[in-house]
Amino acid sequence: MPMKVDYVVRETTSNLGRNLSITIASVLTVFVSLVLVGSSLMLRTAVENATQRWQGGIEFVVYLNTTASQDQIDSIARALDDSPEVEGYTYFDQEASYEEFKRLFADSPEMVDSVTAEDLPPSFRVKPVNKDADSVRSLSDTFRERAGVRDVILASKTIQLIQDMSRSLTLIIVVVALGLLFVAGLLILNTIRMAMFARRREIEVMKLVGATNWFIRVPFMLEGLVQGLIGALSAIGALILIRPVFEGWLPKASEIPLVSGFTVGTGSLIGIYLLLAVVGALVGTIGAGVAVTRFLDV
Repeated sequence: MPMKVDYVVRETTSNLGRNLSITIASVLTVFVSLVLVGSSLMLRTAVENATQRWQGGIEFVVYLNTTASQDQIDSIARALDDSPEVEGYTYFDQEASYEEFKRLFADSPEMVDSVTAEDLPPSFRVKPVNKDADSVRSLSDTFRERAGVRDVILASKTIQLIQDMSRSLTLIIVVVALGLLFVAGLLILNTIRMAMFARRREIEVMKLVGATNWFIRVPFMLEGLVQGLIGALSAIGALILIRPVFEGWLPKASEIPLVSGFTVGTGSLIGIYLLLAVVGALVGTIGAGVAVTRFLDV
């Protein structure tokens, strides 16, 4: 029996409206679970961006006061040059720090506009000869009290702190999200089964006149797909709205330099949004497919 597009659209729309309360519950469950999944993925990506500055053997960063004089900067540079424990270093003046800040927050112009080069501290990114934690800590302490130094941040301590926090939060979020996705799948399954049960006599007549299982199956599976996609698109919209609020909540990089890399680029966001859309569609389609198959096999 040939299948017409208008038939599929009509039947899908009718099914969605028939069990409206359960349909809304299914969509909301998909929405909440995918918001959590998206948040955990964005958190992981932000953590990876925040730790980029520690690549290439950088073990600690000496942040200077924004008012540090050239003599103080030169004095620290000479101390680094003269130290046999320092393999190398890179100096980031305020302009270089601002360029890095603009690159990391290229997708958040409101944050870039709120900061100027004069707000960001210059820094020395130091690569020690000995990477042992105690040795690095001892070396970094020699610069902590020097004139013009604002703070010294160690890579091992910083990265471990960020990653431990991220790992714990991500694990909790993912477990809750997976549980909610499972519940969403069950809700969609039950929605489809109720819709098919309400139309059981019509389905029996369709089978008697030669309708194939796929002819019967497609509108119901499309219903599940639509529910999953609506939930996923709602979650994507929520994440788009939440992102600038979260970034605005973060302290300024001039206050806590550590957060200057805590952001998610457009390319990563697009990938996350596409993944959420695919997961939502799969949850809806699989839940509906299982319900239809079990009903038709009875």
